[in-house]
Amino acid sequence: MTIKPDTSIEMPETIGAVHFVGIGGAGMSGIARLFLGAGHRVTGSDVRDSDAVRVLRELGAEVSIGHDAAHVGDADTVVVTGALWQDNPEYRYALEHGIPVLHRSQALAWLIRSQRLISVAGAHGKTTSTGMIITGLIGLGQDPSFVNGGVIQALGTSSARGSGEWFVVEADESDGSFLLYDTSVALVTNVDPDHLDHYGSFEAFEDAFVTFADRARELVVISADDPGALRVKERLSHRRVLTFGEADSADVRVHSIVAEGPVEFAIDHGGATYRTRLAVPGVHNAINAAGAFAVLVGVGFPPAETLAAIAAFGGTGRRFELHGTVGGVSVYDDYAHHPTEVAAALSGARTVVGEGRIIAVHQPHLYSRTRLFAGEFAEVLETLADETVVLDVYGAREDPEPGVTGQLVADRFNDPSKVAFVADWQEAADHTARIAREGDFVITLGCGDVYRIVPQLLGSLERERG
Repeated sequence: MTIKPDTSIEMPETIGAVHFVGIGGAGMSGIARLFLGAGHRVTGSDVRDSDAVRVLRELGAEVSIGHDAAHVGDADTVVVTGALWQDNPEYRYALEHGIPVLHRSQALAWLIRSQRLISVAGAHGKTTSTGMIITGLIGLGQDPSFVNGGVIQALGTSSARGSGEWFVVEADESDGSFLLYDTSVALVTNVDPDHLDHYGSFEAFEDAFVTFADRARELVVISADDPGALRVKERLSHRRVLTFGEADSADVRVHSIVAEGPVEFAIDHGGATYRTRLAVPGVHNAINAAGAFAVLVGVGFPPAETLAAIAAFGGTGRRFELHGTVGGVSVYDDYAHHPTEVAAALSGARTVVGEGRIIAVHQPHLYSRTRLFAGEFAEVLETLADETVVLDVYGAREDPEPGVTGQLVADRFNDPSKVAFVADWQEAADHTARIAREGDFVITLGCGDVYRIVPQLLGSLERERG
């Protein structure tokens, strides 16, 4: 079993020297940077070296590669992530020697205390929405602290410690840890059922969002378009709720969307209309921007200046991120790992690919999600991509399930000529290069390690087309 956050644990007065097990992960590395910035001694370990690990070392962290009980050293507190298994030797050592163990969300909650917190939650759009809010605050002259799930490209980092009153976090609902934060402003991008391996049912998933939103001390901002979000909204007892989206009923209504290239749109709020153009494509990003706008205007920032500040957002890492072009074929990477996210990523790509085709390289994430949503993945990929290459499942925290492989997704295509299940990555890269044509976009999709196939794709394209 993987490690779950213990929400009943009492937060310590002091944390002292901190050891992060799995320090190279997107969330863990960001939190580790904040602890370094706050003056804590930080050590950590990870299974492999990475850019995130190298940056942390440059900032003063001591990072070991591999997991070993000896790496804990004289740490006062050990911080873990839900991606770890309970037999991890460093985790076991801390338990056996009475060293306090905090889930990463608990460590972050400890660090945030006493600041004015904006928590961004939802099954999709969290990283982009969080990045837009951070970009907006900076453009409005604020100096926020933040932890995001991806690198904000204009800032070159996923986290920073600021001097202002605001703290912005991408709040993880996957294991219920978003309920640990003392949230002032809650943004709910959507409540599309996911993480049922943790919650067990759609009802329990929605219950958690109701609790999260109602606990916000100042304001709830929630989608007016998403059916799950609407069900959650109807159950809220919060005194102040703002809705956003394309729905006529939205308090912050986005409309007149022009999605060819960088998306343009208008926002109606408070009897006035505001127009802008983003630096990123996709209808979904216009809606994400409306949510960020609602948050910032909802806490008192002026509308026109707020929208102009948000428009400066230039994207985040692993969200339609271009890695290279070979022989006229461009290779992008995207974190999308749920059918709704895949649909948004591919629809956004369609607006800028022109006459070219879209070749999706899809890595299913989690055996349970693949089993539950194989049909939905297949429908989205077959409808929105011209060709699809399906890799095998990235199991992450789950044990393999008999019969659950990438073939399960490929088998659900109505037209088998549009899909190939290729488990071997080099073979998958070679196959992709053979079918690619000048002007095509190749897009890797998944929140596992699928981004690691990008160099192989570029290499295969170079051999095929260079």
